[in-house]
This record gives sequence, structure tokens and C-alpha cells, in this order.
Amino acid sequence: MDATPDAPRLAVRGEAHLEVDPEIARIGITVSARGTDRRDALGDLTRRNTTVLDLIKTYGEAVDKLETGSFSISPELTRHGRGERVRAYHGRVHTTAELTDFTALGELTTRLADLDLTHVEGPWWALRPDSPTHRHARQEAVREAVQRAREYAEALGTGLASLLELADIGADHTPAYGYGNPAGGMRSAAAYGGAPDLTTEAAPLDLEPQRQHVYAQVNARFTLVPPQLT
Repeated sequence: MDATPDAPRLAVRGEAHLEVDPEIARIGITVSARGTDRRDALGDLTRRNTTVLDLIKTYGEAVDKLETGSFSISPELTRHGRGERVRAYHGRVHTTAELTDFTALGELTTRLADLDLTHVEGPWWALRPDSPTHRHARQEAVREAVQRAREYAEALGTGLASLLELADIGADHTPAYGYGNPAGGMRSAAAYGGAPDLTTEAAPLDLEPQRQHVYAQVNARFTLVPPQLT
């Protein structure tokens, strides 16, 4: 329906920006092993990976998700005469953990980084994909669009007649659930010495959660009660 003097149309945009605390944090853990014998390297890698998984699981409900990602074991070749021979074998296992208890997160990251040949990255802060914050932002954008339309109508001495269209134009523009760069806390840590001395464990990291920004935008079109402009 085209706009006419009897049914003038008004188009507005509603926007919302919420800043909230994160709900989850993800850390990445890479366990490594090296040896001149393939089976020995694989055995060390298995043992260290089991140690990491067992440690993470002791935090119970604080751990929302635990996933093993990539695994690799590969030979390191060196020149030997006219040919090549295996100098050593390198193995790696990558694991990710999501936590909802950020006090436990600081303690766990410290303990993991204190393990032998263990590299820790993160944390990456985020909201859950189904967080109510996303809904609140969308609703706030709609309310803002209606309020803006009413203000334009009032400036013309009239009011809104009906809603013609409400379009979501990419409401949520939050950090992706896959996570971006680490921020607001530990970046990375690695241990390459012997097994940690449990009697002299490092103090837990004091992590400051990174505030999350949630955006929403909508386009709205209304018809106006015909204003009296004269």
C-alpha cells in the first residue's frame, strides 16, 4: 500500500545497546609430549591428557562443557647421510572447557598452567546463545522504535494509526559464540618443567570478567492519523 494524504506513512529505526556481565568463559588447553620412541611419546601424551581431564572434572558443576578437539602425533625428521631419519616424535592434544563459575576459573587456569608441558589460552568471555539478554535487547529496540515514531507523530500534532512492518536488521551483534581474542584476563601460560609440587601451588589468578555488549536494531513502518497541517 502506497502512502496517501489519507494514510501517511512514517519509517523509523529502533536501536538498543546493553552492557552486561558474561555468563560463560572458555579456556583452551594444549598438552604436549616429545620422545624418541613413538609409543613412549604417545604414552606420555595420554598420561598428561588424562591428568588435565581429571583435574577439570574435579570442578563439577562449575564446568559447563568439556570437549577434546584436535589430536596429533608426528615425527620430526633430520638429515642422515643421503636420507632422513626420525629424530623425535611430537604429540599434542587440544581440549576446551567452558565454565560458569569465574572464581573456579581463576583457580583452574592456574593449576592447569602449572602442569608439565601444558599450554593454556584464554579466557574468552561470552553470553550463552539462549541468554535472555538477547531478547531484552530486541524488545528494547522495538520499544525505542515505537517511542521515536510517537515523538514524530506528536511533532505533527497527530498519532500513530497502525503498524505496517517491523523488520529485524541483524538484531544481535554480540561477540560470536565461537569467541574472539582473549581479553579481560589471562592470555596464555605454559609449563615446561617437571610435575608441579602440590605443596607449593601458585595462587589462583584474579580474573576480571569482560563486560559483554549486546546490540539490536529494527526498522518499523507506521501509518499516521492524517495530521492537520493548516
